[in-house]
Order: sequence, then structure tokens, then C-alpha cells
Amino acid sequence: MTTPVILTLNAGSSSLKFALYEAQTEALLARGQVDRIGPAATLAMKDADGAALPVAPGPLCDHDDAVARVLDSLRGAFPEARAIAIGHRIVHGGIFHDRPVMLDAAMLEELRALSPFAPLHQPHNLDGVRAAMEAYPGVPQIACFDTAFHRNQPFVNDTFALPRRFYDRGVRRYGFHGLSYEYVSGELARIAPTLAAGRVVIAHLGNGASMCAVQHGRSVASTMGFSALDGLPMGTRCGQLDPGAVLYLMQQEGLSPDEIADLLYTQSGMLGLSGISNDMRELEASDHPNAREAIDYYVFRLQRELGGMAAAMGGVDALVFCGGIGENSRLIRARVCERTEWMGIELDHSRNQDNAPVISTAFSRTTIMVIPTDEELVIARAARKMIGA
Repeated sequence: MTTPVILTLNAGSSSLKFALYEAQTEALLARGQVDRIGPAATLAMKDADGAALPVAPGPLCDHDDAVARVLDSLRGAFPEARAIAIGHRIVHGGIFHDRPVMLDAAMLEELRALSPFAPLHQPHNLDGVRAAMEAYPGVPQIACFDTAFHRNQPFVNDTFALPRRFYDRGVRRYGFHGLSYEYVSGELARIAPTLAAGRVVIAHLGNGASMCAVQHGRSVASTMGFSALDGLPMGTRCGQLDPGAVLYLMQQEGLSPDEIADLLYTQSGMLGLSGISNDMRELEASDHPNAREAIDYYVFRLQRELGGMAAAMGGVDALVFCGGIGENSRLIRARVCERTEWMGIELDHSRNQDNAPVISTAFSRTTIMVIPTDEELVIARAARKMIGA
């Protein structure tokens, strides 16, 4: 007997996340990750209960190797599994894709043409698709786009004040982390439908970070714009930056476009500010003044963007934290909620320390929640729906 399963792949610039689900019930069978793809890469895989599973030996030098090792590991751990669909996280869907699509050669070429819009993400996403197609010929491959959740934002939140011709060519605000926002919005609708029908700010805080204003279940504004650089400071990405600073770096410092890209994507953010680490756990544990100042800046930008998201909706009924930092950092959640009483936010410090699902007081006009995100499940559900499983 074989078990129909759905595999999800989320290929990043130096990592590959994956999960395996039973197709009929959506039950999680396994999840794992390849970290630091290259000579020093590691592969770890766990079952649904969090117990470690054995992984296949072999190189992890590039994305082809990583996909091959992941598939070998899953075959070894689940020999009865039969993949009936493979779902992929694709960062950029461009102007037109506001829902998942079936992937074929023509669609891959269309998505590859969007690589200049997300140069550090899109090529790796598509490398994962290609490797999976070669390993599983004939198995449906489905793309789920991080930009799709934001595609119907109002024009004022979709554009820049540039000549209109650039907007028509695709230079506009796309927003990202859409799969996370879709999952959290769905969970909120399930557990607190009245709140979900109102004005919600979701803070996806991890090594990549953004906020989204969700009104009546739909994205109306996002802190991220044309690229995954904008808005909040991140682990190694700068967040909001005056474009004049980029011109200065080019014209006066003599940096090339590639050097600027490397600076803004990999050397900035919390790593650049602190000079210590891009990991919030290390910064919180450090007594170095640079670590404290980096956290101060991070919190300040979160508070400032929170105000902007509330303004986009004319108020806020709920603030939801998700992502690695949002779900686990009691310090960051507490500090973000400081000096926001004017928005009706009142944190219950005891609940926050307990990592409770609701961390606001009984008297808070704005409900504060922590909802762990699950992008892989969103992808699996989309793949299941696409093939009619």
C-alpha cells in the first residue's frame, strides 16, 4: 500500500525548508531544513512529534544537491509515501499572479523574467522547482507566491510617486511574507472571527521582518515595498532607507550596484547596527552597548510602522505577533507595546512571559495575540486544492 503525500519546498538563497503532508488529511508527517547550502551545510529532519529522523548522506554543495538529499531522506523515512503534488514558495508573482498556479516550462520562464525584482530570492526558488521537476517528472508542481496576498491593495498603497510609466512597467509596491499573513489571517478567522473581520496588524518578525495591515481579511498596506529590503530593519537587511543614501554610496563612495546589493541585503540590519550578530537571541543576551542600541532602533521602527499600519485602517482592533522573533521574544513584544497606550494597547506582562495566545489585559481596547505561523501548510493546502485531492 502507498500513501499519497504532498511535499512542500521553500528554497532560499542559502537554505531549503521542506515539509511532508498526508494528502487526504493534511496531517504533518515530517519537516526539516537544509542550512548554509555549500561546504558547511547541514540537513535536519523531524517527524510530526519533533523527534529527529535519519537523513541521507551526501553533498549539499548547491540547491540541486540539497533537493536530492531531502528527497532521498524522505524516501528513506517514508518508503510507502507517493508524492501526488509538490508545492513551492515563490517569492515574486509579479503584477498578475494573485493566487497559486500550476508550473510548466512556459510559467517557469515567465517567473524567471521576474528575477530582477527579487534577485536574491527568485532564482533560488526556481532552482528548487527545476530540481524537483527532474526528480519527480509528471508530478504536478504548484507555485505559491509571497506577493499574492497583497496584490489587491488600494492604489495609494501600491504605487510610488515616480512617473506613471514606471508603475505600468511593474515598479510598484508588492509586499512580501504573504504566505505567513494568509495563514495567520486564516487562523485568526477560525479562533476569533469578530477580530478577523475588523482592523488587524500582523507583525511577521524573524530574520526577515514586515508588518501588514489586514482589514476584513484583506491586505490594505504593508511595510515592504518594491523589494524585500523596505520597511522594518531585519537580520541583515537595512529596512527603510533614503534613496539619496544609495545615490551617495554610488557617486561618492564608488560602490558598484553589486556591492550596494551585498551591503543592503547581507551586511546591514541588526548585524550592521550591532557589529555583533543578526540573531536577536544573541543581541538580547549581550551587554554590549551596540547590541542595546540596535534593539532600540528595531523597537522604534516597529512602533513607528505600527502607527502607520493603524493609520492606513483608521485604527486597530488587534495586533498579532508571528515569526521566530514575534513568537518567542518576550522582550521585543513587551517593548513594542510600550508607549502605545494611545492606540488602545495594554500588555499583560504575566501572559507575555507565559507566551500565552492572548497577551493583552482584559481592559485593553486592542487585543494582542501570538499566533505561530505555518507557511508550509498554506502551500500544502494550495497544492491539494489545485489537484483536487
